Amino acid sequence: MKSTKRSVAFATVGVLALAACGSSAKSTTAGTTAAGTAGAGTPTFNIPKVPMLDQLGAGEGALDIVVWAGYTEDGTNDPKVDWVKPFEKKTGCVVAAKTAGTSDEMVSLIQSGGYDGLSASGDASLRLIVGGDVAPVNTTLVPSYTNIQDFLKNRPWNSANGQMYGIPHGWGANVLMYNKSVVTTAPDSWSVVFDPASPYKGKITAYDSPIYIADAALYLSKTKPELKITNPYALDQAQFDASVALLKAQKPLIGEYWSDYTKYQQAVTSGSIVLGTSWQVIQNALTAQKPPVGVASVIPKEGATGWSDTWMVASKAKHPNCMYMWMDWIASGPINEQVASYFGEAPASKGACTDADGKTLCADYHADDKAYSDTIHYWTTPTKTCLDGRGDICVPYASWVQAWDAIKG
Repeated sequence: MKSTKRSVAFATVGVLALAACGSSAKSTTAGTTAAGTAGAGTPTFNIPKVPMLDQLGAGEGALDIVVWAGYTEDGTNDPKVDWVKPFEKKTGCVVAAKTAGTSDEMVSLIQSGGYDGLSASGDASLRLIVGGDVAPVNTTLVPSYTNIQDFLKNRPWNSANGQMYGIPHGWGANVLMYNKSVVTTAPDSWSVVFDPASPYKGKITAYDSPIYIADAALYLSKTKPELKITNPYALDQAQFDASVALLKAQKPLIGEYWSDYTKYQQAVTSGSIVLGTSWQVIQNALTAQKPPVGVASVIPKEGATGWSDTWMVASKAKHPNCMYMWMDWIASGPINEQVASYFGEAPASKGACTDADGKTLCADYHADDKAYSDTIHYWTTPTKTCLDGRGDICVPYASWVQAWDAIKG
């Protein structure tokens, strides 16, 4: 991830487009009233009318998508890793994938037009929904959707106003990882990365993104209950200011902010970083490398933030039928297992957990563990309309970006 998403050292496929066919669509209104609440703590958004496919037509012969690196492997990087060419052979939809390094870059690319969809993280998806840049998704046209873990459906980062806007793909927690040879007492609280008197000063790391402000807010929600933070992505000005102040106080402790997990792995291996936010895939990589680094990770008692990726259809999609076919393909059990295993994440499909390899993968990443998932506060785009239903008093994402620049200096 970089800025607001993974920057993995993978490459994606870019291939030629073929002829197009037609599609059938109907109009749906995803937002109908002024910002208010639809049920306790559920915000309602004004969302532009965007057509939703009501019948799957013939594939148009091409698919242009924006992706995180590692999500569209075609055998170029590893001949044994290829789920793109089989899709092309099955559907006739030839895939052209544009790799994005950040969620902000993804949003910009989709808004520019020319793409059929994307693999969005929660810090981008709501921006795209409210902006009318993505279409509501007719899940009845995606057979694989029925096998998606229920706890990933109809969540604030992939739906709005009771309507799904995508198909869940994979997810993970932002855990607290530590080098066991240096941090000899296993931490159980995020206080170890915020304590001004930390013995690990200069060797602590934090995720390089405006969305990291939510990590500070989550910590404060447990340690300063007087702030009354109930959702780390729904912060009024006082709550936001307190979170920013905590991160400014943390900065002298930070050895480096990270966005590229391969560089993070190198920093832990060299010993320049011993403690900080991480992903489970990084821990796995450090443990598997030769020689291995003795690291461990926990979800602290305050909980953790995390990410859940969603395949979404662009409102300006020229090949919506192929996009629907792709979403069904990528969310199917065997393919979802392949992608999650290669990338290093929990698959969204229950079907990814059935064979021996899948059971191991799902156990390693807690893929079918709702209780584990419930401890995660998944990235969700902060909006002026508070995600906890308090009205239009929250600090929007643009202000988070400005504050993060000031925090880093």
